[in-house]
Amino acid sequence: EYGGTHVVGNALQTNGLLLDESWARFLRTYRFLVGLSLDGPRHVHDRYRVAGGGGGTWVVTVDRARMLLDQGVTTNALVVVNDYSVRYPEEIYEFHKELGLTFMQFVPCLEVPQPGQARPRFTVSSKQYGIFLCRLFDRWRKDVRAARAQTSVRFFDSLFHCYLGLPPPECTLRRECGDYLVVEHNGDVYSCDFFVEPRWKLGNVLQGDLRDMLNSERQTRFGERKARLAARCLDCRWLELCRGGCTAYREPRDRGAHRLCDGLKIFYEHADAHFRKIAADWKKRQVPQTAPVGPGIKIGRNEPCPCGSGKKYKKCCGA
Repeated sequence: EYGGTHVVGNALQTNGLLLDESWARFLRTYRFLVGLSLDGPRHVHDRYRVAGGGGGTWVVTVDRARMLLDQGVTTNALVVVNDYSVRYPEEIYEFHKELGLTFMQFVPCLEVPQPGQARPRFTVSSKQYGIFLCRLFDRWRKDVRAARAQTSVRFFDSLFHCYLGLPPPECTLRRECGDYLVVEHNGDVYSCDFFVEPRWKLGNVLQGDLRDMLNSERQTRFGERKARLAARCLDCRWLELCRGGCTAYREPRDRGAHRLCDGLKIFYEHADAHFRKIAADWKKRQVPQTAPVGPGIKIGRNEPCPCGSGKKYKKCCGA
């Protein structure tokens, strides 16, 4: 209505507890993408997601998920990986798939303790997370082998872009970041939703131009920080994939090393050969045999997007 010739996308992240059918109709009418916080089956979700009275929230959240799906609202699952859920990757994956939440994003729970304090019990360790990703990948790969992929795991889809020689959708896997801004409720603009803090405040939308903020010296410095890597990253065989990860997960007390570095190495070692084969098979299906193979390969604008969205490349990551 207000976008004119511009394409405007709306998304909402919620635990679903306050949604009702009127909300669902609104979200469908205005084509919102809903990210629903649902950690898996009941014993996993209710481990930490409890209501004010102490009871679990799984029953209500699953009911809201079914309501959204029945109303035709595009709904993805946001899954927090904690010290308990990290034991059940296959069960969590199957649960969401059977429920109909086939697009999944897994977020590691990393609560950084203050100096001298113990690590919170709900935090996942680097090794645990790495093994979790390996097991999750093996289950996801079974679906990829099918003639048509049935599910999407955001991290795996982004890595798939890397193996195709395409820019990854996730900023965490890029050499630099800073391509988007976050606007708070009062109009304040920051470099990233992980860094809503005074030193990365760029201005206010009521007092300045967003383009100027995005192109500002401060935002440029923010983006360039990602390319400054720990010494261990510079000769790591996985640098082209990892790029040091998100700066929010780097440990300043360890020369900027990623807090999940060891676990990610376990995963990359496990998945590399499989990703190469998946990428090679995809190229054979989508690209004429005379086309060049390797980094920089071109994906036709009318071909299916390799992220698995089901859209044409020109309408998705190639837009």
